[in-house]
This record gives sequence, structure tokens and C-alpha cells, in this order.
Amino acid sequence: MDFILACVGLVLLLVAGDALVRGAVNLSLRVGIPALIVSLTIVAFGTSAPELLIAISAIKEGVPGLALGNVIGSNTANVLLVLGIPALVTTLHVTDNSTRSSYLQMIAATALFIGLAGFGAFTWGSGLVLLAALFAMLGYAVYVARCHKRDATATFDDSDDLDDLEGADPDMPWWKIIVFLIAGLIGLPLGAELLVNASTNIARAFGVSDTIIGLTLVAVGTSLPELATTVMAALRKQADVAFGNVIGSNMFNLLGIIGVSSLVGDLPVAPELMQFDIWVMLAASLLLGVFVLKRINITRIWGAAFSVLYVTYIVSVLL
Repeated sequence: MDFILACVGLVLLLVAGDALVRGAVNLSLRVGIPALIVSLTIVAFGTSAPELLIAISAIKEGVPGLALGNVIGSNTANVLLVLGIPALVTTLHVTDNSTRSSYLQMIAATALFIGLAGFGAFTWGSGLVLLAALFAMLGYAVYVARCHKRDATATFDDSDDLDDLEGADPDMPWWKIIVFLIAGLIGLPLGAELLVNASTNIARAFGVSDTIIGLTLVAVGTSLPELATTVMAALRKQADVAFGNVIGSNMFNLLGIIGVSSLVGDLPVAPELMQFDIWVMLAASLLLGVFVLKRINITRIWGAAFSVLYVTYIVSVLL
């Protein structure tokens, strides 16, 4: 029954998260916020809403290890699984994308996260530092994006951004926007509560820690949206979207999710995370850098290698 409830909670999280993004995007566009700003803020935060609600629920339920495990496990899965599986379908042509700057920011965020984790717990002070770094990166992204657009054309035309902004519908009626928002705001906390409670029960039944459940079951589940997006981007030969999706998600997980969660309550760092899992996350991130910085295509062989590495990691965690 707990496995069923966990699946129900996960599905509810994914559906409610998508509804919240669609509602928030169209509400923001209706009140005159540029699509560029919406894509860099509301969409990014909205797609991370499931992880955020899980983290907050985990803290309130007294299982903070699940929150940290989810973030660390998701970041590892995003690199090895979310890029590995699409590469099995079609080659990811890294030479076609320009994600070097974003990747270096992700590494900086990872280094900051590990440095703060070394103090033994994420407190409200740690949260403020992480959120400050997040807003600095968002501000830089807005600046760079506007500079590129200004170089391309003398006038700012928002229509191109609307075409690329998932869920944007200029003709969406107000009642539908409100329905999407209500569905997201109700479904997210309900789904998070179901998933956290069921996952905790599963952990106790199998005699494993909530941290391990966060690193495995919950992490894979919350990485499914990124996996679906990356597979579609790979099939459309949009390597920049695939890599941008993974890099952006990892930065928001480290800076946004842990940053906000730390303001709700302290997040003690379990010794096993500092001894092994955080360094696996860092190693996966650095491995991605070999392909991004050296512009090496991720072929099917590399996709298989990524997938095998991830399975090996999961087995080592569970044993």
C-alpha cells in the first residue's frame, strides 16, 4: 500500500507542478511580465516545486535526511540518468550548444553547497547564502539574455520568447488560469505529504534510512520531468535544451530548494552523505564538464556508460 501511495503522491506532484507552471506563466504574461523573466524565474521555480514541497514536508515530518537525499540524488540522476538514457536513443551533439557559462555556474553552486555542508548542517544562515547566490545567478542570466537579444535586434520583441516558453497561451481565459493555479496549489502539498509519508514508511519497513530513500526512490521520481524533457529535446536535436535543462535543474536544487528549506528548519548533514554521496554528485558534475568544456558528443556508448554508472551507484547505496 505504501508503494501505491508513493506512486500516487509522485503522480500528483508531477501533474500539480505542471498545472502550477501553466497557470503562473499565463498569469504573469497577462499582467505584463516579459516572457524572458517568466522563463528564468517562474518556470524554473515552478518545475522545482515538487522537490521544494517534498523538502519542506520532510522537515516538518522530522525526516530532513529525505530532503537532502532527494536533492543530492536528483543532481546525480540528472547527469547520469537524465542525459544517459536520451543518449541511448540519439547522440547529444554538444558542439551545437553554448552552455559553458551555465555549467561553470553549476560547478560554483556545487562547490558552495559542499562547503556549507561541511559545517554539519544547513541553517537559516546557510539558506540566505544559497538564495543570495541564486538571485545573483538569475540576475546575471537576465543581463546576458538581454544583451544577446539587444545584439540581435535593436527592438525587444517578446514574441520569440513566447514561442519557446512552454505552457504559454496568450488566449487562455482567466477561469482556466485560476483552475490551473488552484490545482497546483492544492495538489503540490497533498502529493508531497503522500510521497513523504509513504517513503518514510517504506524506509522503516525495509530497515533503511530516510536519507537512502531520498537518494533513490524519491530522487528518481522527481527527476522524471527532467528526463521527459531531455528525451524530447534529444529527439528534436536540441542539445542546448537538454543540457540547459539538466544544468538549470541542478543549480535550482542546490541553491533554491536547500536555500528555502533551510529557512523552514535546520537540515543536518548525515555522515554518510559527506563520506560518499556528495562526492559522487560532484564527480558526476565534473564528468559532465569533460563533455561540455571539451565539446565531446555524448554518443550511445557514453549514454550506456552513464546509465551503468548510475545503476552501480544505486546498487552501492542500497547494499
